[in-house]
Amino acid sequence: MNSQNQTPFQGEDDRSRGDGEVTHIRHSNRWRVVDIAVASVIGVASAFIYWVVAIVTSVPWSLLDGVIPGLGGILNGLYLFAAPLAILIVRRPGAAIYAEVVAAVLESLLGSQWVPVETFLIGLLQGAMAELVFALCRYRRWNLPTVTLSGMAAGLGCWIYTFCTHLQAISLTGPYGLIYLVATLVSGALLAGVLVWYLYLAIARTGALDRFESGRLPRSGSRKGTKA
Repeated sequence: MNSQNQTPFQGEDDRSRGDGEVTHIRHSNRWRVVDIAVASVIGVASAFIYWVVAIVTSVPWSLLDGVIPGLGGILNGLYLFAAPLAILIVRRPGAAIYAEVVAAVLESLLGSQWVPVETFLIGLLQGAMAELVFALCRYRRWNLPTVTLSGMAAGLGCWIYTFCTHLQAISLTGPYGLIYLVATLVSGALLAGVLVWYLYLAIARTGALDRFESGRLPRSGSRKGTKA
């Protein structure tokens, strides 16, 4: 069978050209114990970071909103990175949702300033939106553009939830609504997209991800990601 006609999730194998670029990688969508463990670690670490971010960004947020109403959304990306990072490393369907929900639940247990159920719901929505991008790509494209779109999608989820629960009196198409949307999308793209991609590359090149498909490409020297 031609490799391009094979469906993903048939095990884990890679084929390389002479230049070292992986041209096809077959996946398995079955979660292993190590996948659960790593996704959980990402969720736990992210929860602590989210908790710290909530404390240290309250003043900068107010200052940014004071300069340009809605500009505080530029900090939202600091709450969005767990989902893209988890699915980029683990590469299993549901990894983005799982890690973001774990982070949200633990953040609320640490004493979040938000109501626990709200923290859970926004984490679920952000994780689902980040996951959606990879799902639409059939979990075949693991590259910078896809991760960037995933971060932006998580930001869109954050924006939607915020306006549905806390900013109902503000027009979605008014200055605040649009500025907040653009700021959140940019923040998601940069902090939960580009930054996550290079963080992943740095981790992979240490050899820490050698048990994962995601650890193969960076160790071989390619920066292009994987596509079927």
